[in-house]
Amino acid sequence: MWFQLKSYIKFLLSSRNQHGVHSPFVYRLVTKCFYDKGNKKAYQKIADYRKELFKNKETIKVEDFGKGSRVFKSDERQISAIAKNAGISWKRSKLLYRLCTYLNSKQSIELGTSVGLATASLATNTNNNVLSIEACANTAAIAKKYLQKHALKNVEIQVHKFEEILPKLQQKYDLAYIDGNHSYEATIKNFELLLPLTHNNSIFIFDDIYWSQEMQKAWKEIQQHPEVRVTIDTFYWGLVFFRKEQAKEHFKIRV
Repeated sequence: MWFQLKSYIKFLLSSRNQHGVHSPFVYRLVTKCFYDKGNKKAYQKIADYRKELFKNKETIKVEDFGKGSRVFKSDERQISAIAKNAGISWKRSKLLYRLCTYLNSKQSIELGTSVGLATASLATNTNNNVLSIEACANTAAIAKKYLQKHALKNVEIQVHKFEEILPKLQQKYDLAYIDGNHSYEATIKNFELLLPLTHNNSIFIFDDIYWSQEMQKAWKEIQQHPEVRVTIDTFYWGLVFFRKEQAKEHFKIRV
């Protein structure tokens, strides 16, 4: 927690808004997507999905394949608590939908379905087909149930460990949302396994890049990878672009 607090203060001191961003691509992304304050019809569908999960007091057993939880002390967890404490925030739910729409994503992959909050944000864009991978069968079952209930039919959920399924995939993805194991080793491994599934305009979104010193180490290593051209640090997320026509640049943007 102390590491995150210090990191956030440093982020506030070193980050910017659209002013001073000289890359036309990043400037348009920030002004037309990040800072788009317009109300979208899709937000209501995302909100309905979230509200229903927040009301579910059912308890399930969660098999955690990551670094563990800082909130939960038991593997028996209430669905509403999972949604509130381990799921994507409302603000970032809307931003994820906007990113998916602004970047015209047709094929997205998610590592770490949990109960499907981020999945719903991606799938609410009906032009976007989503493959979501989750290692815990019980949380995946909850996500499947609610996604079907909310008629989000453009989602396929597969229950696998990431390292088992990613090498078997052939599809090129427009967007990858990575919210799984927050260890250094797993983050780098997931990045490397996803690389063959990218094209020039793909985007990777890494959740919780300041979750720990391990995650910061992984993030800095990803920034320096020769195939990475542009990265954007929003504190909670790290965005990665591979556009070969871009100069290599790293940005810290307040959202």
